[in-house]
Order: sequence, then C-alpha cells, then structure tokens
Amino acid sequence: MNKAITDGLQLMPPAFAEGLNVWSSGNGTPGSDTYNGAANAALVAGDADFSGCLELQKTQSTQQLRYMGQTPILPGCYLRITARVKAMSGALPTVRIAGWAGASNNSHVSGVVESGPGVTLSSYGEVVEVQAIVGTGDRGGVDMPWGLAAAYGHFGLNLTGPSGGVIRVDDLVIEDITSAFLRDMLSVVDVVDFGAVGDGTTDCHAAFEAADDAADGRRILVPEGSYRINNTLSLNHDVIFEGTLSMPDSAMLLLTKSYDYPTYAAAFGNEELAFKKAFQALLNSVDHESLDLGGRNITITAPIDMQAAVPNRTSYATRRYIRNGQLAAQSGSAWNHDVVTSQASYNSNDKKKLKNVANISAIPVGALVEGAGVGREVYVTAKNNGANELTLSQPLYDAEGTQTYTFTNFKYMLDFSGFSSLKKFGFTGVEFQCNGVASALRLSPGGIVFVLDDCFITRPKARGITSIGTGCQGMLIDNCQFLSDEDAEDVSDRVSIGLNVNSNDVKLRHNRATRFRHWAVMAGSNHTITGNHFFQGDSVAGGVRTAGLVVTDTYASHTISENYIDNCSIEWTNEYDADPDFSSGFSFSAMSITDNVFLSGEVAAWFSYIVIKPYGSGHFLNGVSVTGNKFRSINGTIDRAERVDTSFSNLDFSRAKDVFFDGNTFHNVNTQSRNPLRIEYDKSSAANTWTVSTGGSLPFNGHSRAVDAVTLEGSLRNSGGAVVHPMPYVRTSQGGNKNQIDLVWPEAVRGTVRLLVRVDR
Repeated sequence: MNKAITDGLQLMPPAFAEGLNVWSSGNGTPGSDTYNGAANAALVAGDADFSGCLELQKTQSTQQLRYMGQTPILPGCYLRITARVKAMSGALPTVRIAGWAGASNNSHVSGVVESGPGVTLSSYGEVVEVQAIVGTGDRGGVDMPWGLAAAYGHFGLNLTGPSGGVIRVDDLVIEDITSAFLRDMLSVVDVVDFGAVGDGTTDCHAAFEAADDAADGRRILVPEGSYRINNTLSLNHDVIFEGTLSMPDSAMLLLTKSYDYPTYAAAFGNEELAFKKAFQALLNSVDHESLDLGGRNITITAPIDMQAAVPNRTSYATRRYIRNGQLAAQSGSAWNHDVVTSQASYNSNDKKKLKNVANISAIPVGALVEGAGVGREVYVTAKNNGANELTLSQPLYDAEGTQTYTFTNFKYMLDFSGFSSLKKFGFTGVEFQCNGVASALRLSPGGIVFVLDDCFITRPKARGITSIGTGCQGMLIDNCQFLSDEDAEDVSDRVSIGLNVNSNDVKLRHNRATRFRHWAVMAGSNHTITGNHFFQGDSVAGGVRTAGLVVTDTYASHTISENYIDNCSIEWTNEYDADPDFSSGFSFSAMSITDNVFLSGEVAAWFSYIVIKPYGSGHFLNGVSVTGNKFRSINGTIDRAERVDTSFSNLDFSRAKDVFFDGNTFHNVNTQSRNPLRIEYDKSSAANTWTVSTGGSLPFNGHSRAVDAVTLEGSLRNSGGAVVHPMPYVRTSQGGNKNQIDLVWPEAVRGTVRLLVRVDR
C-alpha cells in the first residue's frame, strides 16, 4: 500500500535548491520565519556527498528546520522521514527528525510525540542518516504516533546540544511505508491504524468507529491487546478479534455483520461475559432475530440474571430466539439453594397475598413457597417490603391464619424473573446441561409465548422450567427432552420437577421426560398435551408411582392425547382453590383424555393411571371424556385404571354429568370401567325386583345414576313358567355404595336382560 501511488498524495517536500522560502526556522506554520536570506543558512551546490544541500549553523538551543507545506496524515498510512546530515565544523550537535502536528482546523494537536530518536554526530565529514516514522497508530516501530486528531504535519529536523557548529543537510525524503505495517493480502482495516491502543485503559471508542467508517465493505481487524470501550459501540462490518474488549455493563457491543456467539466470545475472552453481551445486543438491535451460539458449549459458573445483562430493558415484546448450542453449569457454591423460614398471615379473601411477612427482605422474588395448606409449585411473584406483603403465583387451599412458611430460592442457569414481561422469546436447538448442580430456566412473571423447540434440559438439580407468574401464557414446548438427575433414585425419594405452568393455552407436544417426581404441574386452562412420552418408574417391587402430569384447576379444558404415560399417572386436583369446597362454577370439567398409552410395571395394586383428588367437598364430574386409551399393567395387576384420592374428600357422584368413558382397552386391570356401562344380568328365579350391581365398573366407582336401556335377552317367564311381556321401571343409586340398579317388574319374572347404566345424567 502506497498512498503516493494509489491516491496521488504529495508527500515529498521540494529540494532545498528550489528556495529556502518554504523552510521555516520555527514550527512551519504560515507566518513563521523562514531561512530565506538568514545569516546562518546557505545553499551549497557542489558538496561531494550531496548533489545539493542546505548548510546550517546552530545558533539556538533547539535549532528547528520545518517544511512549511502540509504533509497529510491519513488513518492507516505510515510515513518515514529521512535526512542525511554531516558535521562540517564547530560543536557537534544531536540531530533528530521532528514535526508539528496539525488538526483539520489548523490548530496544534497537543500531547503527542513530535520528535524521533536523536543521533549525536561524532566526527566531521561523516554522512549520518536520521529517520523517524509517523502515523496515526501506536504500533511497534512508530516513533511519532499522532492518533486520529492529526490531519497533517510540518516535518524537518531538530538540532539540540551545543551551539555554534555547522552541518550540511541533504534534501529531506518523506515516503509511505504503510506496507511495512499492514498485511497487504488481507482486505482488513486495523483499528490500531485509527488510534486504538490495546493497553486496557485508553478509551478506543472513537478509533473503532473511525475504522468502521473507513472499512467500506472490508473487515475490521482488532489485533492482540486489550481495548477499552467506554460507550455503546455499533460496528457495521465484519470483525476479526485477535485482541479482546472491556466495556461497562451498560455499554453494548452491536455487531450488525458479525452477530454470533463465537465472535462475542473472541471479543471478550470470557464465555459468560460474551453470552451476556451477545444477549444484550439481541434485545437492543433490529438487525437480528436470533443469537446463534455456533454449536459452542458455554460454561456457566453462576446463575445469569438475564435482565441485569440488559439493564436498559425491563420488558421486551419483539420475537427473539437463542439457538444452536449448549450451556453447561459448572459445580460451585453459587448454585446452592437459599432457604428462608418466615412467619406470615394468609386470608383467603385476598387469595394471592401473604401479609405481615417477617424478615421479608431476605425472601427473594421467585422463591418456592412451602407450608401447611400450600399446593405444589406456588412461587413468590412480587414483594412489597414496605407493606411486608408477598404476592403469590397461586392461592393457598388451607392456610388461613398465621404460620411459618419455608421459602426456597432455586438457582437457575438463565433467570428471566427480573423482566416484568417477556413476550415471543424462545430457544431452539439448545441444551441446558444442569449437571445436577443447577436448575435450568426461570421465566419472567409476565409475558406470552415463551418457546422451547428441540431443546434438552439435562439433569436439573431441582427444576427444569419454572413459571413464577403468567409468563408461561401460550408457552410452546415442542420436541424437547427433559432428562432427570434422579434416574437412580426410587420414586418416593425424587424431588425434581420438569416444569410448571400458571396460565392458559400451553402446548406440550412430542417431548420426552425421564424419572422426575412430576414432569409437569399445570394450572390454567385450554392446554394441549399430545405426543409426549414421560416415564417415572423404578425397580422397587410393588412400588409407588407419582403423577407425571398434575392438573391443578377444576375447569381444565385440556386435551391430553396420544401420549405414552409410562409408570406414572395424571392427577387432577383443585389445590389452588383458596376455598376448596365447591360453591359455584363447573367443578371438575372439560377434560379430554384420548388415545393415550398407559403402562405400568411392578406397581402396588392400588395404583391408578387417572386420579382425581378433590381438596374440598361437593365437587363432581362435569364434561369428562376418557376414550381410546390403552391401559396395561405388567408384572402384576392393578385394581382399576382410574380412582378418586379421598385424602381430603370424595366426589359428589349425585351431580355427575356428561361423562364419556368408553372405547378403552384394559390388560391386567381388574375393574374395567365404562360409561355407559353394558351389563348382562341373568335372573334364574322369578322375582319382582332384580338388584343389578355395577361391580364398581362405573368410572371412579361412581353411582349408578341412570339406565339408558333395558333389553331382553330371550323371553321372560313368570313363576309358573309362562312367557310374559311385562315392562319394568328402575330405581337408581341403590345399595350402600349407590352403585346398584333395581329393576322392578309388575310381577315376579325370571330371565336375562342387557342394561346400559350411566354414572351421569
């Protein structure tokens, strides 16, 4: 690279023989004194060593010689100034190349080095060459680094040391030697050429911006060194980082053409910091919808507060994704759970508040709440320190009054709870390697459509995905793997939970989950859970099994279809009702469980695949469809596929309606429930009243509340053996368990009938 050739720059000053009126004895600026007619300067035409030269007597402590023309200083261009001198008589001075740095407004650029290394003349008549290199960048070999402020220079010599001596100076030579500094074969712009200094303290923001402005389609090179950037920096060209950057937390690095994690990792030299800065840019740039991790495995040593990484954002609502990589938690004390016990009061009239909370400042937002009368997966959504009041993600079913609660703050690899709301954010193709030391994701308390697609949540210590508020609204989890850290534990010893949901319209589709205590605890309504395989068995003979799916709202409106539900159950509760006794509404309603495979092995006989657990009295079935499912127990039989857990209360079967339980298959299940239930009943001796038992085969061992049909199988005969044709009436809900039917005939008869008995009306 030679600007004199490529851009036609005029670098060489004129020969002395052309006149001394352009050679100043001052700093070379307009109006300064020249050597034209000076008593101590003369032109020598016939010197034996120089074809033409200036003879100069040193009369000042620092004798200056400056060309008055403006030699341009361009970013990325390096000039070598050469002078050949020899002493003729008198005292021997020290000679050095020198200059005056001028800004574009013709002011002096202060604070820069304006002279090169000195050479002390040691003999008369000996030709000595003096050189110095000037340029914008502080590179090795550059004697006078002037930075971006300099636009031109007045160059020449300084004579120092004793005065009185006479020297001769050959014509000054200024040449472009940029090629000695730049790699000519690479199409790059080096930030050092624009004044960047890799000392870790000098603010290089302006130099980086200038390099970006000058790149014009070329790549920007950041060579070895540590470069300080004090403010937000946006670079609009591809960047190569050989050195690293340091920036304040609030300053952003926006790489519009090199936006990917590997580039940020190179820029900051620290995996966690690079991830934070890349995420910061993701939420502050319109140029990219996703952060590509480049297939990298990123080590995380402590929980990352994702909102703190973007201090200028407390909410975000534009579609953004993180994709294609792995995040791995490294063991350390930073992942230890914080546990606080504190006394508080609860009133079901203010159902999501804990009041008069002692030591509230020690309780973090996002902590799990545990205590008497508290359902599963209840979290602190917000707190008011001044009022000593906590806002909860869900009501408490039986905690009226004052008691001591336990608050456990799990530590998550990525924690979004600092955002008030996060919408349309997601991960695709990312593995969260929790390694048994960390939980994976904590969602923001508000938001909509959080997405996980084709992701792995591997070995979470306590939780996979935690919702502490409504940030799970419309969440989409598709094609993901939830791999427990508790595979080797017996079911009764497991504590980890794959995910929880507080809001509506969640889709769980085509996922696989292994051996959690529960895979999903789901409040809200209108969820679609389809095509998943979740299993929770162990090797204990006759062992217990926990729920793989916990539904916590009575009005569910869920579709649970085509899942493989392996050694676990669906548990349907109302544990988030502040008043768990039924008073109004639809009760346990709007549930469709269709075409699933239910399998269990070596379980206790009382185990069931579908369990309803009312936390209060008066509840009933209202619009429940269980069809096309395959129920199979291996290595032992179970009593029935569905049951009511009566730990708190039973269902009110006198109110059941719109229950459809049909088309299912049963293997090694003793009681095979149906509704309507088809019964063939044979009465061998004539009687006026036939008592027909359902044998507990109505769903959930419910009441026999209706008979849809009574069909004769052959003829009826009276006590005398004659064929008769009477019409019976029925009495429903008979017997101690109200699961029998009385067929009442106008006369005593015997024979065989088929009945359709219903648990509902």
